[in-house]
Amino acid sequence: MLALIVTKAEPMPDFSLEQAHGGLVAGIDEAGRGPWAGPVVAAAVIFDAKRMPLELLSLIDDSKKLKKLRREALLPAIRACAWIGIGAASAAEIDRVNILQATYLAMQRAVARLPVRPSLALVDGNRAPALPCPARTLIGGDGLSLSIAAASIVAKVTRDRAMERLDARYGAYGWASNAGYGTAVHQAALRDLGPTRHHRQSFRPIQALLEQPEGIG
Repeated sequence: MLALIVTKAEPMPDFSLEQAHGGLVAGIDEAGRGPWAGPVVAAAVIFDAKRMPLELLSLIDDSKKLKKLRREALLPAIRACAWIGIGAASAAEIDRVNILQATYLAMQRAVARLPVRPSLALVDGNRAPALPCPARTLIGGDGLSLSIAAASIVAKVTRDRAMERLDARYGAYGWASNAGYGTAVHQAALRDLGPTRHHRQSFRPIQALLEQPEGIG
């Protein structure tokens, strides 16, 4: 069982929006809109209230507020009491349709991969893609809705693991630690080696390098 250490009282996402609606409510969030490389990943999470331990109400939070080890520990706990769908859009798709539309595509794929159809989707942000169910947007939703917060964790862990796998082949860019963001290590490797096929060539920092000698494949 995960241990909870409370240091101070802070607002936490809760299950009130889901309970007020009833039915199957999916929380949807994404990870990876800002990095220079790799996919954008979205997750859709529908909790089964009958299987959800009460402890999760105090443990799940916006993934950005949690350390990596806590996110990793929460993933199997979420899987044990929820239906989960995961979708992604590749760097090539991001370049083709832009990052916003690619994020929507990842969200649509995540919902399509749920084993059950939601009666409502709670989407983090102020805009939502076309979905096969009604949708409600929530600015800062990962700090309000337990389902969105759980989706943020699933998306973040899934994407980080994908970047770690890519790091095994493209180690110079430091993706296992920087997840594709433009850190000093990443920038140095781009100057030395150029961009790979996993870089988002429509992003301005990568565009600036495209006139240099070709990167590795």
